[in-house]
Amino acid sequence: MAKFFNNSVHRRQFIQGLGLATGAALTGSMIGVSRSARAEEFEISMQLGWLISNGQLGEVAADKLGYYKDAGLSLKIVAGGPNVDGVASVASGRSNVGQLSSSPSLMLARSAGIPIKCIAAGYQQHPFTYFSLKKDPVNEPKDMIGKTIATQGTARILLRALLAKHGIAEGDVKVIVMGGDMGPLMTGQVHAVTGWQSNINALKILGDQRVDMRLWDAGIQLYANPYYVTDETLDQHSDKLAAFVSATARGWDWVRQNPDAAVDALVERYPNLDAESERQAVGLILNYVFNDETKAGGWGTMKRENWEAQIKTYADLGQFKNEVPSVDDVMTTSILEATAADRPKAG
Repeated sequence: MAKFFNNSVHRRQFIQGLGLATGAALTGSMIGVSRSARAEEFEISMQLGWLISNGQLGEVAADKLGYYKDAGLSLKIVAGGPNVDGVASVASGRSNVGQLSSSPSLMLARSAGIPIKCIAAGYQQHPFTYFSLKKDPVNEPKDMIGKTIATQGTARILLRALLAKHGIAEGDVKVIVMGGDMGPLMTGQVHAVTGWQSNINALKILGDQRVDMRLWDAGIQLYANPYYVTDETLDQHSDKLAAFVSATARGWDWVRQNPDAAVDALVERYPNLDAESERQAVGLILNYVFNDETKAGGWGTMKRENWEAQIKTYADLGQFKNEVPSVDDVMTTSILEATAADRPKAG
C-alpha cells in the first residue's frame, strides 16, 4: 500500500501537470471555498490522498448526523488513489480541504513551493508497521541486521530514517521494493514486510504468527491523516475551516461512542467496504484517533515539537530538494485554538 508522497516532487512538476489553473492557485488568485448548490451552505470538498476507507468514519458520521449542515456546510469526499495527485487538486482550488496519508508528504510539498499547511492531525500516531513472523521475529530495529526487508518504494525513506536513528548501516539490511502483498513473508522470501496496522484484510494471511514493530515505537514518529489547506483558504475562510473541524470532531466523538453504528454508516455510504473487516478495525482506528494527547488537547491536536523532529529527520537525510521548511510553514494551530471548546477531549 504505497501511501507515501513521492519525494521527487517539485513545484515545476505540479505546474506542468495542472497547467494555468495551478499557476493561478500558486499565485494566490483562486478562492478555496465554494458555495454549494444548497442555499446558504458552503461546500467543503475534501480531497483524500488515498482511497476512501475507515479513515473517514468520522466524516461519514458527521455528515449522516447533520453536523455539517448544522454548521452551514455541505461535505463532498473526493477519493484519491495511485493515479490521483491530491495535493495538486487542493493547490489548484478544485478541493478546499485535503487529507494526506502521512505528514512527510506535506513537508515535501511545502518545500517544493506548494502553499499548503496542516490544520489538524487525524491520527495521533502513524500505523505504519514492520510485520514479521514469530519463527524469525523483528522485534526491534537491530533485529533487521542481516535480514531482507520488503517495503513500498515510497516508504524506503522511512527505513533509511529508522536505520539512521539506530546507528545501523544501510548496507547491513537488504531491501526489496514491493507493493502491499504479504505473500513473500509467508513464503520465506523476506524477513519482514511493511504496511498499515489498520489494514485488517491484508494482514489476515499472517494469522497468529504475526509480530508487529511499529515505526512510531521505533522512534520515527509521524502523523497520519493530517488535514491541510492552502494558505489562501486559511487566510480567507478560517471561519469555515473552524466550522468544518468542529463538526468533524463531533463526528469522530460519535464514532468513539457508537463504533458499530459508525461502521454501518460507513458501509451504507461505501458498499464496496467489507463490514466484518471494518468492525474488526474500528477499535484499532479509534486508538489512533484518540489517546492521551487528545485527552489533553482534544481531537485533532498536534505538537510543534513533533513536526520539528520530522523536519529535522528529513533534512538530515537530504530529502528536501529546495529550502528546508520551517514548522510555521507546514502547520498552524490557529484552527485548533479557535475550536478548542468544541473538540472532545477523550483518550
